[in-house]
Amino acid sequence: MGQIIAPYITTWSAEQEIPSRVVERPGFGVGYANEVLGDRDAHGVLWLRSGVRHGVGKPEFGKVHPLRQRRAVRKLLCQVCAGPADRNDDGVLWLLRDHRGDWPGWPDGMACTEPPVCVPCVAVSLRLCPALRRGAAAVRVRVSEVAGVRGALYRKGVFGPVVVEDVNLAYDDPDIRWVVASALIRELRGCTRVPLEELTAEQYDAARVR
Repeated sequence: MGQIIAPYITTWSAEQEIPSRVVERPGFGVGYANEVLGDRDAHGVLWLRSGVRHGVGKPEFGKVHPLRQRRAVRKLLCQVCAGPADRNDDGVLWLLRDHRGDWPGWPDGMACTEPPVCVPCVAVSLRLCPALRRGAAAVRVRVSEVAGVRGALYRKGVFGPVVVEDVNLAYDDPDIRWVVASALIRELRGCTRVPLEELTAEQYDAARVR
């Protein structure tokens, strides 16, 4: 059997969500009943608990591991291999679903939960990711500030907090106190489209040199 190729941020079957009771913290928002220091990030936002057993079991493609996604977005690591994302004078490299019809100048201003990539992993991603096969765009990004989180928004309920919707929220939004985050967001600015053929050619040329 061949080796399974799974992106670094993919959840594996042994990494199940850890059951945790979400409670209201009066005047503060939500928290866990048995909360510990590591449950919140540096901004004080509560994060989804998930087991960490990378590579154990089977990869659950399409399901992103919250802690590895957070690490890759925060440190600008390649979402596939976890090495440093590619960077040049035009910025850091992202490989995204192609939604250029969403607004003029897309993806400038986009709230992005996908970590960036390195050049060698572009061809692998295009070959193996079903979502990207439906249309992909490579983008160099000059400015990508960590802006907020995506997660489940809770509200007060009769018997405790209840989930009302999934949201993207900036760190300065008051509602973020009521969120259990599952993904970190960077806002993409100063974007330049890069032809996919240029990146795959770079990889081919590098392989020939080796």
